[in-house]
Amino acid sequence: MAVTRTTRGRSNPWLAALVAGVVLLLPGAASAQRSFKGKDCLDCHTKFAEKYASAKYTHAVSKERPCEACHLRHGIVPKLVLKKQGNPLCLDCHKKESIGLDKKVVHAVLKGGACVRCHDPHGSSAPHLLKAMGREACYGCHKREPFERKVVHQVLAKDGCIGCHSAHASDHKNLLSLEQTKLCGKCHATSTAAFKKAHGDYPVETRSCSVCHDPHSSEQPKLLRASVHNPVQSGSCDSCHAPAHSAKPFALTDTAAKLCAACHDAESLAAGGKVEHLPFKKGNCTSCHDPHTSNGAKLALSPGNQLCLNCHKQLAEPVANKHKPVEGSCLSCHKPHAAKSKGLLETAVEPLCASCHAKSKDALKKKVVHKPFAAGQCATCHDPHGSSFTGMLKARGDRVCFGCHRDAETRFIKTRSHKPVLDGQCEACHAGHGSDEPKLLKAKGAKLCAGCHAELMKDPGSGSNHKPFTQGDCLGCHDPHGSNEPGMLLTDQKTTCLRCHTTTGKGMAAAKSVHATFGNGECSKCHDPHRAKLKGLLLAQAPDLCFSCHKQLKETLAKQKAHAPVEDCVSCHKPHFASQPRLVVQPLGELCSQCHDLNEGGFTRAHLGIDGRTIDCVSCHSPHSSTDPKLFKANVHPPFAARQCDACHTAEMK
Repeated sequence: MAVTRTTRGRSNPWLAALVAGVVLLLPGAASAQRSFKGKDCLDCHTKFAEKYASAKYTHAVSKERPCEACHLRHGIVPKLVLKKQGNPLCLDCHKKESIGLDKKVVHAVLKGGACVRCHDPHGSSAPHLLKAMGREACYGCHKREPFERKVVHQVLAKDGCIGCHSAHASDHKNLLSLEQTKLCGKCHATSTAAFKKAHGDYPVETRSCSVCHDPHSSEQPKLLRASVHNPVQSGSCDSCHAPAHSAKPFALTDTAAKLCAACHDAESLAAGGKVEHLPFKKGNCTSCHDPHTSNGAKLALSPGNQLCLNCHKQLAEPVANKHKPVEGSCLSCHKPHAAKSKGLLETAVEPLCASCHAKSKDALKKKVVHKPFAAGQCATCHDPHGSSFTGMLKARGDRVCFGCHRDAETRFIKTRSHKPVLDGQCEACHAGHGSDEPKLLKAKGAKLCAGCHAELMKDPGSGSNHKPFTQGDCLGCHDPHGSNEPGMLLTDQKTTCLRCHTTTGKGMAAAKSVHATFGNGECSKCHDPHRAKLKGLLLAQAPDLCFSCHKQLKETLAKQKAHAPVEDCVSCHKPHFASQPRLVVQPLGELCSQCHDLNEGGFTRAHLGIDGRTIDCVSCHSPHSSTDPKLFKANVHPPFAARQCDACHTAEMK
């Protein structure tokens, strides 16, 4: 069939192509040529398929392979895209009540929304899709050591953690499947003669078994905790408690303090110490010790430093620099009951610190010793427990120093502060303990400054050096802490420089003209205050140095004829001050006569025979540049421009 039409007798190929395209879009037209087939997830995720093919237990969703029940399609982009994050995704199928989220006590992992911490969402060789078998799954979070001591609770060895605990949630503490006494009673018959004899006939079935026994494992027989009070060990419960068959068998026969004192002599425990730990002083032994058993040494309620941190909570705050003894044991420095030194310290501060920091004592031999250090007051500057500041200081360096040097803060904090002062790093220049240099400086003079300003101190090998700089007298010009003057100068630049350059100062006072830069005390605009490759400590050669301020003159010289001496400004001008106007080195007539012969015939005729020494040359000529060959100024009186001076003037020859 013809699909083209003619226009003025010719076929239209564009229309033919358009119609052909429409035909291809009709149903069935394209499918006859091409067809598309959807890819299965496992076509790409081959490693995933291999991993879970041998899994003993497979998540129903994974088995049936509706991957999109949990995942969003991501095409060729390799990205994990879940429909929901965390537990909400699991809760679409697993109702809250079915996994115990409505219980009083919920497993922290489940409560935190991390089902996948324990379960593999696709498949596993362990029941319930656990990532590991039995208690190994629990060891992913819980350290295994407390559960694998010499004597292991039989139920733990046989049934694992779920022998006593619920995996997800419970109505009882510690995720126990029953209230503790009932749970223990399931295995341990409390009515037998052996049980009663072992517990001295006391009705312990009404009390918590874990007071004396570790429910998981122990190094002691009968799962007794690591540290056992002697009356408990010997079965002499009535040493402290009422008889077993009394109305109140667990009642104490006296106050706790008196009961402890009956066996433990307070004077012996104090060992002569007059500074007593408050719980010890008040007889509150059970503030630190368990009267029955404990997994801590000496019946401590908590292991190691945690016992102290139960009360001294502020010391539990994390710090960047930890004191090693604190990481080990508080008892490295402190006595637990009483001591002869403040803070329950083993000894006085200085010998106690020196027992580890012996080398620090060498600073006592220095010529200058920091007073707190000499007095053994280490804790004046340092935090003995740990600090987030360098050197375990109590606060930022300057804050610690200002604690004693109170006037220094107002003297040091200026418009321009030395960077170590600004950063609070007094220790950058000063030794904290002792030094052979005055004011506890770490080095002498310029050597100290070279620690930071090494590049500035490098000898260039040639050029000129400022005398105070070569002598290392940095403090002759600079304030080491702070100043309101640029460059941290002791005084303004003019006063600082003229303190040594007195002759220059006197000359300026008597001068007729003074260089504005010099008069304003901006010496460093022309001179380097330390060293330079040029003579006179100049920053650059003339005329470039002068052009740094006289920019307009530089632009004019580029466009006009320059006066030859302009290449050397100091051939005509003095750099600081002069007895003549415009800083010229001598009267104009004398100055110009150095290059121009005032007695030469041509000069005399050009100037109508006037004595050249009396002429003010710059009244007619530009001293630097001009568009005129004779350097006349831009605006010239017409008769003068025509060299017709006699039109106005009468010259008398003498």
